[in-house]
Amino acid sequence: MATAGKEIEPGAEDLQVLMARQPIYTKSQDVAAFELLFRDPNGNFVEGLADKDATLGVLLGTYSSISKGGEVQSLPCFLKVTDSFLLDHDMPDLPRNSFVIEILGHSKFTPALIDRVKSLAEQGYRLALADYDPLDERFAPLLNIVHVLKIDIQKLGLDNLPGILQKLRPYQLELLADKVETKEEFRLCLEMGFELYMGYFLSKPEPVKGKKISGNKVLLIQLLAELQRPNATAQSVEQIALNDPALTYRILRVVNSAAFNLRREITSLSHAIALLGMDQIRRWVMLFLANSDGNKPDDLTRNMLQRGRMCELIAEMTGRDEAINHFIVGLLSQLDVMLDIEMSELMSQVPLHQDMKAALIKREGSYGQILQEVEHYEHGEFEHLQRLLDRHFYEVAYRHSISWATQVMQALQEAA
Repeated sequence: MATAGKEIEPGAEDLQVLMARQPIYTKSQDVAAFELLFRDPNGNFVEGLADKDATLGVLLGTYSSISKGGEVQSLPCFLKVTDSFLLDHDMPDLPRNSFVIEILGHSKFTPALIDRVKSLAEQGYRLALADYDPLDERFAPLLNIVHVLKIDIQKLGLDNLPGILQKLRPYQLELLADKVETKEEFRLCLEMGFELYMGYFLSKPEPVKGKKISGNKVLLIQLLAELQRPNATAQSVEQIALNDPALTYRILRVVNSAAFNLRREITSLSHAIALLGMDQIRRWVMLFLANSDGNKPDDLTRNMLQRGRMCELIAEMTGRDEAINHFIVGLLSQLDVMLDIEMSELMSQVPLHQDMKAALIKREGSYGQILQEVEHYEHGEFEHLQRLLDRHFYEVAYRHSISWATQVMQALQEAA
């Protein structure tokens, strides 16, 4: 694999803005769209879309991409715009099916702005309204114009929502529950009839007391333990893998996929180790350990892959030792969610170096520092970044990680 610095060097497609994406989920926890999180309060980024084909290409080609059932698809992106931007600039001629224009709730809803929003609706744009407040009459004129209403469930309170939703029924809006932080909140919103959901509820574990790693995950743990052993050989690793031929076949399918761009087919695990080395096989054993057995949404695996890759890239670009260990820490940082086992309990069952365990449990050390940095970036908390790199490298590393995770998800889904 090429070094990170060469792979992701900013160039013609440097967006000049820190940007991340947050999934918007359906009732079945599939990703329906992405909200773009970016730092440009003056709306200059949106304005720049009018004359920067490369920027628009990046958004449509990477930020909107997702792998579903082994096929790469493009999903709509919610694009936040300020009232001043809407009134002072012409909206770039964006593909109508690729973007949802999101009007912010703290906008000044003047007659001029309402006319502008009406005009956008007439031009075929899909519109969302954020931060709805039922006690604020300013929102009323827009309810007959917009298509999606975003409701902050923490701000309005779950107990108050049934009455609010009852009053909104005549408008026939698509309702989006925002700031859904737990699985219980998701279930309650589901019962109330919300169609769309945002928040970090998928990233929170629901630990089952005393639960142990089971199924083919036990074999993967055995493989991982062998790969960590200084005297391990290709043959000793393969001997363990042969206990589950189906799992070995799936690992080889993925390794042979476009994710590695190999010129010759790899036919055995020992062959793979000879060609790629122990570290790369350790990467793929970790990947299968993190892959869902079918009871968790695909987006969790996708995020684990993306986070692991971004941790690895930042480690390489900042000259840290053992960049692949940063990949492993990033990848496993949500294994507690995947397996519904507390992280501290999980670490007692997984053979990892102590400093990696400390990063996963307490966010300590070099591994913990980079993991936290990536978590802040993913959440759009750009003000908390420690700036370990020039700011443009963060966005390009993030974008590269999305592309890599999409490619690997495609290979995993094809191998299933």
